[in-house]
Amino acid sequence: MNKNPYEVLGVARDATDADIKKAYHKLVMKYHPDKNPGDKAAEEKFKEVNNAFDILKDPQKRAAYDRFGDAAFAGGNSASAGAGNPFGNGFAGFGGAGMDDILREAMRGFGFEGFGGAGFGRGGMNNQNRGRDLLDTVTISLRDAFFGTTHTVNFSSNVVCDKCNGNGTDDGKPAPVCPRCGGSGVVQTRQGFFAVEVPCPECNGLGRKISKKCSKCDGTGVVHKQRSLDVKIPAGVEDGARLRLSGQGEAGMNGAPSGDFYLDIHVKPDDKFERVGNDLVLKTDVPFTTLALGGEIEVETIDDKKLSVKIAAGTQIGSRLRVKGHGMPNPRRSGSFGDLYIEIAMTVPTKLTEKQKKALEEFAGAKPSKKSGWF
Repeated sequence: MNKNPYEVLGVARDATDADIKKAYHKLVMKYHPDKNPGDKAAEEKFKEVNNAFDILKDPQKRAAYDRFGDAAFAGGNSASAGAGNPFGNGFAGFGGAGMDDILREAMRGFGFEGFGGAGFGRGGMNNQNRGRDLLDTVTISLRDAFFGTTHTVNFSSNVVCDKCNGNGTDDGKPAPVCPRCGGSGVVQTRQGFFAVEVPCPECNGLGRKISKKCSKCDGTGVVHKQRSLDVKIPAGVEDGARLRLSGQGEAGMNGAPSGDFYLDIHVKPDDKFERVGNDLVLKTDVPFTTLALGGEIEVETIDDKKLSVKIAAGTQIGSRLRVKGHGMPNPRRSGSFGDLYIEIAMTVPTKLTEKQKKALEEFAGAKPSKKSGWF
């Protein structure tokens, strides 16, 4: 039974995109397999959270669910299909359902197996055999996000059968076109006033008549196999970004298109730097004497460079100094970087020498100029 995505994420039906994303990030960090090794319950919950988010983050899928409920994704054509997938480590299958699938399910609810004029013509059944889209999630450091990195995914999925080249035939050649449906995979019949299209009973909706099946894949054109996929994460990637590798999902049956592979990126908060868009904020302690009299401080950037920053006399605690071009790479504009902001802080010393105490006492006892204040 499919899970209500709103209940899974713990959000209301009128939740904003920001509310949904916030709830998703909180839950995916809580149930991530890396934090719950060997916990099957947490693994299943992690899959549910990913599947729910995939529905609610997509306006089309969310609208379909709001209107049709679980029927919008019946038959394993939705994000919810990943709940029973065989991939470990949080790997999930989803997607592949377009408006044709949704409309088909809606019509089934009224007792019709198919209908004309909705995209189920020649090649329609081939698209229905399209391989599943696959989804993985990775958490990286802010430093990895700055430089870019590569994430290797190990999983098992359907791949094209190497014996029959995906054709499902014993000789490896494409099967002849089905004489009954002419290769469309569907035949038309009538139910009352409706012209209805149903899978061709002669070829089971494949569009081709296989007389002798491949012994390795049993005529499906696919076999299950262990895979490894290297996903390049670009420099400057933002938290919550989704990367798409076209055609790298599961192989489609009997020559149908392969699905796509998606990778959701989560960037961990950094201990030193706060990211704001493409800018970085670095909170730095500066001695009182430097703030009062002016001087220079040295700071280290996220890419381990040393910067000398001038501090003007009278600089106040909490003010920010801007250093151009030392923020995060702009993922949308090659060679462009955000800025680095130095936020001024000060640590009050807990131990002072007698000489230091005397100097501060003299400073406290001095009267400031009425014209310029202390500085």
